Amino acid sequence: MFERMREDIRSVFQRDPAARNALEVLICYPGLHALWLHRLAHGLWCADWKLLARLVSHVGRWLTGIEIHPGARIGRRLFIDHGMGVVIGETAEIGDDVTLYHGVTLGGTSWNKGKRHPTLEDGVIVGAGAKILGPFTVGAGAKIGSNAVVTRAVPAGATAVGIPGRIIARPDDEQEARRQALAEKYGFDAYALGQSMPDPVAHAIGQLLDHLHAVDERLEDMCQALKALGSDYCAKELPALREEDFAGVKEEDDKPPV
Repeated sequence: MFERMREDIRSVFQRDPAARNALEVLICYPGLHALWLHRLAHGLWCADWKLLARLVSHVGRWLTGIEIHPGARIGRRLFIDHGMGVVIGETAEIGDDVTLYHGVTLGGTSWNKGKRHPTLEDGVIVGAGAKILGPFTVGAGAKIGSNAVVTRAVPAGATAVGIPGRIIARPDDEQEARRQALAEKYGFDAYALGQSMPDPVAHAIGQLLDHLHAVDERLEDMCQALKALGSDYCAKELPALREEDFAGVKEEDDKPPV
């Protein structure tokens, strides 16, 4: 039991840069408290002490603001960041190394007695305020954007955003992989292409990156054609985009709205 608790504390340091020391994590992280109380409640639930299990769960909700039904199955190293308003239903299943932010709901869409809540496989990340509703699976390594409402399966490694949730990036999406590589080349934050920006902005940047890729290919073809004609032309390297060149832009973006 204590080894599992140490494992949970270590996982916080891996995913929260605000964590300073083990004592702070132990006493000031309600996500951990809710998880540990759930393990007790789940043990009672499985032992058919249903009322006592619900009572422990109720106390956990009162103490942490996180509601986890004692029937939910949770894997190792779940990290609930901030946690207030998180709701996890009775038949929800969560794999290892999953991250949930505040306001997340793993809920159902029917009153049937069977499986009615989602299954999150290993390594899933769910953004703040997202709602995942229904008895389907979110594949390993998938990401759910903040405030998304997802009502159907999400493939492993994919990213889903919006209302209703839609897939905007797949691990086998050749165009998306090309965009990410080009974004890194020109100094863009690849994460901003889908997860941390509004859809219209992400779409616009995606189109710009596609255009840049086409220009790069055309220039490369022209250079090869010149060399084939006997030219000694040697293309110069493009100037690197330095982070400090965009410092002023970033400072403007970081200013609070008036």
